[in-house]
Amino acid sequence: MNDDCGMEKYWNKVTEFLSLNEDTTIKYLEDCDADNLYWISEVFEDISANLKSQNFIDCLRELDKKFPGLEMAHDIDIAESYF
Repeated sequence: MNDDCGMEKYWNKVTEFLSLNEDTTIKYLEDCDADNLYWISEVFEDISANLKSQNFIDCLRELDKKFPGLEMAHDIDIAESYF
């Protein structure tokens, strides 16, 4: 079994789910702990490309302040460039 294929399917599902509704996604992210947010940061740019929302980016910037140890600024900059 190709593990990369399985991970890609997983990330696609996460992206799809978090792209369904901007308000729900923002609320979910605001309630995430640092570990979950770290993993989700892998698909910030994909979610951003789907949502095309400044509110989403603003939420990410606030979360970056809340969890500075995650060092998400670069990921957020990339996500912002996707819309």
